[in-house]
Amino acid sequence: MFYPRYLSTLLTAAFQDTPVLLVNGARQTGKTTLVQTIAGSRMGEAITYRTLDDATLLGAAKADPYAFIESQPEQVIIDEVQHCPELFPAIKLSVDRNRAPGRFILTGSANVLLLPKLSESLAGRMEILTLYPLSEAEIAGGRSTVIDELFALDFPALYSTAAVPRTELVRRVLTGGYPEPLQRATDSRRTSWYESYLTTILQRDVRDIANIEGLTLLPRLLAVLASRTANLLNVTDLAGSLNLPYATLHRYLALLKATYLVKRLPAWSGNPGSRLMKTPKVYLSDTGLAGHLLGLSAERLLENDGAGGKLLGSLLETYVMMELQKHSSWSETRPTLYHFRTQARQEVDIVLERRSGEVVGVEVKAAASVSASDFRGLKVLQETLGKRFLRGVVLYSGESTVAFGEGLYAVPLSFLWQ
Repeated sequence: MFYPRYLSTLLTAAFQDTPVLLVNGARQTGKTTLVQTIAGSRMGEAITYRTLDDATLLGAAKADPYAFIESQPEQVIIDEVQHCPELFPAIKLSVDRNRAPGRFILTGSANVLLLPKLSESLAGRMEILTLYPLSEAEIAGGRSTVIDELFALDFPALYSTAAVPRTELVRRVLTGGYPEPLQRATDSRRTSWYESYLTTILQRDVRDIANIEGLTLLPRLLAVLASRTANLLNVTDLAGSLNLPYATLHRYLALLKATYLVKRLPAWSGNPGSRLMKTPKVYLSDTGLAGHLLGLSAERLLENDGAGGKLLGSLLETYVMMELQKHSSWSETRPTLYHFRTQARQEVDIVLERRSGEVVGVEVKAAASVSASDFRGLKVLQETLGKRFLRGVVLYSGESTVAFGEGLYAVPLSFLWQ
């Protein structure tokens, strides 16, 4: 099944005025299909396609990057470019000779800007876009303007919908956003896909970019991170529980981040210089993948107490954070995402800050009703920010948008996909 990708508008615009386009993102998110569709519609014909997953092509590219680039036609797609960072200086030289737009369309399943071999910059010549797994709106055919609406001056519109049953929340959380598992009819077939997917990434992509052996602990680390998704990243505790040296764990975490399997959410601070010194939260990049790693069933997540209840809360926050991250990637506002936590442990799950400084806070609740106590963290953030605080939103599984004071609203979770 073909799903429209909301990043298409930005990619089409970049194709018209930028020599090099790089679409980054995890494997199997649809990068190749997207760039081939956009390039083909722009040129009116199929564009030349090269993939560095092909061992012969990769060998040629590594043997002589400059000759490889010179041998390509005027416009070309180069897939999985992270396998050969040596190509970037050759692309830079070629573009400096001919800056026609849309010459090189690159895809990467690892963040090439984090790779140590990337010594030459394509600054001013390359636009970088990130394609995440499908958003719920892309799956359901919903609107693409969630982020811009959250920052709109006239928020909220009168918004009412059917309440989201708990069983429906669990279904959406465990489905995730990778296109291929969505097409598989049974849990066992989806499980097979996730197992193959992780093997490909951990045994090939991670090993390639790290150029080291001994990565057998990575699947275990990933499973532990899945159990701690949406929580503060305690590296010391994590290293102790896995019996890993601190420096090794940091390196492994960087590899998982580079391959888009995990995401860190930095802490918001009024002093931008201190943000990197505060403890980030860590999330799995896809809740379907997290559910697979934890061996979760719908029945377990539907338990109302014990570990099941805590897991649902963490996975639902992960789900919402990634939905907001996806919408942010194609929005006009393009905010940066953080979390907020005071020394008194007052928290806001997700903080969105746009370049001009205005902030929207988002809390996530699985419950079908909201009370004033659910706004405690948002009120602290509101008092901290003053006029910079645009609004605070509690997303919940109810059916109506309800005001809870100046700039504070309870909003149905279905706001994200309808």
